[in-house]
Amino acid sequence: QVQLEESGGGSVQTGGYLRLTCTASGYDYRFGCMAWFRQNPGPEREGVASIDFQTGATSYAASVKGRFTISQENGKSRVTLQMDNLKPDDAALYYCAAALSCPRTLDPVEYTYWGQGTQVTVSS
Repeated sequence: QVQLEESGGGSVQTGGYLRLTCTASGYDYRFGCMAWFRQNPGPEREGVASIDFQTGATSYAASVKGRFTISQENGKSRVTLQMDNLKPDDAALYYCAAALSCPRTLDPVEYTYWGQGTQVTVSS
């Protein structure tokens, strides 16, 4: 059973930083992509960043480009999201997600496996 576990959330002031980590376990096949999404109260889940494990290509939402960095560690079992210069609009529940084949877009419906989320709070 595939499990994704996020860690690293917390509360910071505007301009601060956090580093989120997603660790995958319980799988014997390779993911094509892992990504981070975020969600505030409401139905919409926003794509933040993704990384293609085969090519190393990354993609980011326009709102975080230049401030957030996604990277992989420890082969394909761990992905981090370095978040710098945080803003109040970045506050949300952040989810890690994985897909067997790499989607072309940061669309949550393209991702099969999900973690439980880690909360990020940014105070002004």
